Amino acid sequence: MTWGHPWDGGDSSRVQDHLRNVKQICATYKTYHACAAVLEDGTVVTWGHADYGGDSSTVQDQLTNAQQICGAGVGFLAILADGTVVTWGRRAMKISDKGFAAAACLAFATWGGPNRGGDAHQLQNLLNGKQICATYHAVAVILEDGNVVTQGDPNCGGDSSRVQDCLRNVQKVYATESGFAAILADGTVVTWGSPECGGDSSTVQDQLSYI
Repeated sequence: MTWGHPWDGGDSSRVQDHLRNVKQICATYKTYHACAAVLEDGTVVTWGHADYGGDSSTVQDQLTNAQQICGAGVGFLAILADGTVVTWGRRAMKISDKGFAAAACLAFATWGGPNRGGDAHQLQNLLNGKQICATYHAVAVILEDGNVVTQGDPNCGGDSSRVQDCLRNVQKVYATESGFAAILADGTVVTWGSPECGGDSSTVQDQLSYI
């Protein structure tokens, strides 16, 4: 179910019949918004502002067997089962690479400069990444060993040094516009980035356990 501004993803009536057996959903965020969903069969459904990823028709034939999607400020990135990365939205392009993290970083490099998570050289060692997540100006990657590496604007989550010692056995990372939240294997939550965007959970930290 969706609600909010119709142009920004709040109205999904155009694709509602396709939104069944959804296993992941994410959004872009900037002046306008769009949403994308991965279904159980690996297909991708999009809606919202067309210029910012709400219209994936130009790459729809490539969006099969999608394993994960990630929304940035101006578009989406999808990682397929064979390691191929497909991007769409404003200033996005298709990039194919068998290295999951390397391709993902290259895709983000097309969306912004080094301070916005787009410095592929700083992230090229993340070939064993298993999940990538982005705020508008930063990227976080979960490595196979459960550690997290970040890159981009420190104020938007690109600097995780404050909580780096806590980022062990990370299972999942979620992003807001300028903040990250990681769920650890024991169910606790670790946050960093802009306090105004969820990067500081200190006032509720005693409640954030065994989520």
